[in-house]
Parts: sequence; C-alpha cells; structure tokens
Amino acid sequence: MIGFNKPYFTGKETEYIIQAVTHEKISGNGLFTRKCHDFFQKRYDFNKVLLTTSCTTALEMAAILIDTQPGDEIIIPSYTFVSTANAFVLRGATIVFADSSAQNPNIDASDLEKLITSKTKAIVVVHYAGIACDMAAVMKLAERYNLFVVEDAAQAIDSYFEDKPLGSIGHLGCFSFHETKNVIAGEGGMLVINDKRFAERAEIIWEKGTNRSAFFRGEVDKYTWMDVGSSFLPSDMIAAFLYAQLENIDDIQNRRKEIWNNYHEALLPLSEENLLLPYIPAYATNNAHMFYLVCSNLEERTALINYLKQKGVHAIFHYLSLHKSAFFQSKYSGHALDQADRYSDCLVRLPFYYELSQSQIRQVTEAVSSYFARKTQISLSL
Repeated sequence: MIGFNKPYFTGKETEYIIQAVTHEKISGNGLFTRKCHDFFQKRYDFNKVLLTTSCTTALEMAAILIDTQPGDEIIIPSYTFVSTANAFVLRGATIVFADSSAQNPNIDASDLEKLITSKTKAIVVVHYAGIACDMAAVMKLAERYNLFVVEDAAQAIDSYFEDKPLGSIGHLGCFSFHETKNVIAGEGGMLVINDKRFAERAEIIWEKGTNRSAFFRGEVDKYTWMDVGSSFLPSDMIAAFLYAQLENIDDIQNRRKEIWNNYHEALLPLSEENLLLPYIPAYATNNAHMFYLVCSNLEERTALINYLKQKGVHAIFHYLSLHKSAFFQSKYSGHALDQADRYSDCLVRLPFYYELSQSQIRQVTEAVSSYFARKTQISLSL
C-alpha cells in the first residue's frame, strides 16, 4: 500500500536535538528557537516571528491579539480545519462562514462584502494547498471597513501572492509544522506579526502573559504578570528538529514540486472528463503542499477512493464543511455554501511526500487513469 503521507527526515534532526540538550536549555526560546526565528525573518523578510506549539495555538494568539470579544463577528471559510474557527470561538466570537471559490477551495473574495456588518472584526483567510487567496481583494475590503486580516497559512510555507510571501500580507499570519506539512517538527507552528503594534504584546502572550523575554534580554530587572497568555512556545528540541528541516527547505521544495508536476502532467488528460485538477491563479505560486482531484459528485469520489485502495493506493478526502458540522449545524442560519459542500463531497487527495518514488507516482496515476477509463467503458456499454 502506498501510504498517504510519510514524514521526511533530513538526517540532522537528532544531531540538533542532542545539541539542544548539551546547551542545557531544552525548554522554550532557546538556541534553536532563535535560529528558526532568524531564518524566517531573513528568508521571507517577516517583521517578527514566534514559534508556537502548533498552528492552532498561533491562531489562538492571533485571536487574543486582535482583542476578540464576545459578539465580535469573524468571517472564515467553511471549508477549513476546525482550528481556524475554534481559536475565535474560544474568545466568544460569532463565526460567519464564507463560501469557497468555484475554481479552488480558497475563500471566495467576491462573497465577502455582503457578510460584513458593523460587528465584523476580522477576516480569516486560508491558503488551501498552499495556493494564495486573492489577497489584493481581501486587503482592499479590510481597509475599507477597518478590519483585521489573519492569514491561516498552515499549508503555505514558501508560497507567494505575487511577490509577497504568504503569511506576510495580513496583520497576522499562522503556520503549521505538523508532520503532514512541507517542513515539519512533528507538531509545531509559528505566528508572524506583520503589524508592529502587536509585536510587544505578542511576546508577552507567548510567555504566559509575562515580560519574561524582555527580562532575559536585560531590558527589565525582573519579570511579572503583564497580560493574558498561555504556554504557547514550544520546547527548543522541537525547534532543533525544525531547524534541520529549514536548512534543507530548497531541496524539499524542489522534490515536492517535481512530484506535483509529475502528477499534473500524467492526469491532465482526465481534466476533460469532469475531473477538476488544482487551479493556480496567475497571482499565486505553487509550494506543492498537496495534489488533489475534485470529482463530479460524492458517489464518484467514494468509488474512486475504494478503487484506489484495491490498487494499493491510500487516497483520502479532506475537510467537512464546518457550517454542517455536529458542533455548528444547529447554530448556522446563513446562506447556502454550495462550493464548500462540493469540496467536502468531491475532493480527494493523492499520496504526497518527499520520498514518493517515480514508480509509485506511476502506480498512483495509472490507477486513477484506469478508474476513469473503466468508468467510460461501463458508460459506453449501457
């Protein structure tokens, strides 16, 4: 069976973890945390970054930083992971769901303005599959209505909107280094602070609500409780693992793009048969986070997944629309979100990881192609 995901190790992860241990600083904000921070700030020109225990906690920090209060409305796409919404629900916010685009699962920017009310505080965009949302349209709306923009860039490391790195455009950006992402730390995340007015407070929230970081820099003679906060910073051993990955990010990205291009070239002929391949707008780059297909309906998606399993290929679907989730369904009274439901029913992800071999890629693409060839033959015989 060709598995859906396999974590890739560069070879230096354990070496750097041992270095972190020998420095006798394995709690948060140690040597490798600073190395990671420096890497991201230099490579992507991020204003300020803070490693977090996950993208979930980065989103939770973002919700605190924009001062989310009960009754505030936060616009997010329905087709996303639960953390995108839950971070703001924890602060008492009212979630307002937006639909996805017909071309890809990203938020439909043309659907946003009608959702804005006097209670709207922020728009949270999700760069699905590492492909940029229409950030020009989103930021224009945010400026017009004085709203915050949070980028859920969990899947979007090393991807761009025009010439701007994703995560650097909104007021705040949130990344994931979960084992399914391009660069990994097992678990882990990062908050990018683009709006300088949040920089000092973000560090305090990150350090359990204290000014401990300023104390260790010698900026104050003692540290104390300053604000709300939690234990958002990861162990330096997690940062050590991540740093080994970051040193190899170009190699990792090149291989993933090669795999993505192989998939696309082999499956492009099927796009004429009511099968949607990933759509990348002219303003977006491709970081090769995943390769997905969109089938014509739920029945076809289910049949394809089952067929691929019989052929030794583990393909899986993805999110279920949050507005139809067990938690939210009884609370939702908005308009129909047809595209979000379409992706929930029809999207399937193919195996995707660094060590996927050329023969395995052929096995996957030949299995997909044979399914649709078989389907065509059955239709012709009826």
